[in-house]
Amino acid sequence: MTPVKPLDLTLELAPKSRFDIVDLRTQFADEHRALDGFSHCLYWSFHTTAGFLDRRLTARLRPEDLPGYVDALRTIFPEGAGYEHDQLDRRQDLDAEQRAVEPRNADSHLAFMAGGLRTCVTHPNKPSEPVFFVDLDGVNGGRPRRRRARLIGFRQERVVRTTRIEVPVSGHPIDSINLKDPRLGVHQQLCEFVRAAGIPLGRLRVGLDPTERHSGLTVNEYETLLMRHDLAEVLGNPLRFAAEKYRHALANPRAVPAKTLGYAKYDFVRVLNQGLDRFGLRGSIVEKVLAHTLAVPAARFFRMRRSVSLLVAENIDGTPGIVEGTYQSPILVQWQHAPRQSRLLNISLTEIR
Repeated sequence: MTPVKPLDLTLELAPKSRFDIVDLRTQFADEHRALDGFSHCLYWSFHTTAGFLDRRLTARLRPEDLPGYVDALRTIFPEGAGYEHDQLDRRQDLDAEQRAVEPRNADSHLAFMAGGLRTCVTHPNKPSEPVFFVDLDGVNGGRPRRRRARLIGFRQERVVRTTRIEVPVSGHPIDSINLKDPRLGVHQQLCEFVRAAGIPLGRLRVGLDPTERHSGLTVNEYETLLMRHDLAEVLGNPLRFAAEKYRHALANPRAVPAKTLGYAKYDFVRVLNQGLDRFGLRGSIVEKVLAHTLAVPAARFFRMRRSVSLLVAENIDGTPGIVEGTYQSPILVQWQHAPRQSRLLNISLTEIR
């Protein structure tokens, strides 16, 4: 009997708002019915501001709690809060034509990383288990952005190869390392590792060694202002941009009427506490607000994961390789010094069939 090959489908989504949550099982019911013969599904997002919630997180949250979780991210990373990435005239990666249409979306990138969203996840193929696609930047200039995801039904996943890679990091306690930087050679090693296996379809798992601390991995856009400035600010003080909205009133109390200042303090604390509660960081921060010390340790705040998965599939020429969206890069982030000034990654390649 000839084995049934995995079924690979592309889903087209039309966001209804800038922040949108879609249960793919419900919205694409026909596509999922086509996968009835498969025990598992792999989901992959083409994007860096739209992806999937981790199954362990959704297991702890009821579906009705998900909008609150996204609202918490919006509270902590408010739109237009003075992000360097949004200073389009300073962006060396953009030409004049791109600057005219580029979204100011640093808040969405930071929320994606801090909220632990993923570009590649696997789920058991259970009709009762929802799969949530979370879009943090679905509308630009009043128009929905084109969003795509891949859905692959499969029956088995087996490990075919493993290896370890040591990544040099700087002496800075807060740092982000683009694993696609050709000077490191890490991405080249990963690509060769995949090519040598010769499998047509699979998943490459890149994970921090269990000995590594105070660090995480994500897949996102490695734009210099975003990573070297905005992300560094958040790692040093995760509430820095949430405070920006109220900074004038709190820093210059004599510049506003006492009643208005009181409202600003109350509203800021109320909204921020609601956001912190969603992340399990309970407790009033009134004293910290008044003292202008809003720092929360990044290790307690970030849901950034210790591993990321990358889709492996055949390219146009038929050779297997790592599949990546236009701006996607695997990124290693640390918020304390690495003892050896390097980080150890454990790599595993699985074949799905």
